[in-house]
Amino acid sequence: MTLRELYRQDGLPIFQNRMYDTSDAGRNCPRGDMRLVEDMDTGLVRNAAFDAALLHYDSAYQNEQGHSPLFKAHIETVADLIEAHMGRTGLVEVGCGKGTFLELLRARGTDVVGYDPTYEGSNPVVRREYFTEDLGITGEGLILRHVLEHIQDPVGFLQLLAKANGQRGLIYIEVPCLDWICRNRAWFDIFYEHVNYFRLTDFDRIFGRVLYAGRAFGGQYLTVIADLATLGEPRRDPLDAVEFPEDLTDRLAAEAGQDRGRVVVWGGASKGVIFALLRDWAGHPVDRVIDINPAKQGRYLAATGLRVLSPEEGLAGLPKGSRIYVMNPNYLDEVCAMAGPDFDCRGMSHD
Repeated sequence: MTLRELYRQDGLPIFQNRMYDTSDAGRNCPRGDMRLVEDMDTGLVRNAAFDAALLHYDSAYQNEQGHSPLFKAHIETVADLIEAHMGRTGLVEVGCGKGTFLELLRARGTDVVGYDPTYEGSNPVVRREYFTEDLGITGEGLILRHVLEHIQDPVGFLQLLAKANGQRGLIYIEVPCLDWICRNRAWFDIFYEHVNYFRLTDFDRIFGRVLYAGRAFGGQYLTVIADLATLGEPRRDPLDAVEFPEDLTDRLAAEAGQDRGRVVVWGGASKGVIFALLRDWAGHPVDRVIDINPAKQGRYLAATGLRVLSPEEGLAGLPKGSRIYVMNPNYLDEVCAMAGPDFDCRGMSHD
């Protein structure tokens, strides 16, 4: 196996979305290394230093985005797409998390069940176990939203799902987009929890038949519907080599040099954690972190140990002209409306 190294970073927190009860606990969180590589056999991009044994998901893990109207609109659009291509009966969501998307589908009249061993809710249609062949249950279509980027062997995992589903049916896959990260020099979007980083062309090589392939959520996500029966072993296309920017982190110092007054991060999730950490390492620490998710407020980020504030608390007493880095540029208008005109709100995109 030949690997081409694209990017490296040591000492990243293994969980970006785990919240901590004290600042010291956040600063002393478990860490791992990033060795982002292109596999020269498959053409897939992954963290070669990833160790799945380090990760254990529990109730302290908070990645819920449903508090944003924009994100709610996104998942409604995804539901439309799934219903248009896969119908409303016999669907299975694998890795349904807290059940937000599953509940949305069921409210729309869709017959869907969920599988996730970490599920904490009480909906009887969600089973706290893995979707495996031993269950003897198959679906007309499988839903895999923001799961595949966390799986160390993504093709092997898809093969297990295909086998569990009788080598039949369609599958909807949604993952972050590597091309968006590269184009926007989004160095804060490369973190340990995500072992895989996909391009749209990867799925043309993984599946023989792709019914739908597109980009969503401002280009940050890839959305694919494919035929499980056509799943194969991807081979690298020399004409489709990964183009990874050598200047990925150059903007870090340039932006820090433009700061005036206090520096605030809006978004205490994965992007905000890595942004605050690398700024800290570069000698340009973040002063405050704001998030609208009540489950994060009053708790502490991994690595920096920064306390997450509500918008009301975070904006109180903030000097006029302070810069607010909106970690997801999709939310820039929402944040500007909440923050008001006194602050310099910047969406974190390269364009």
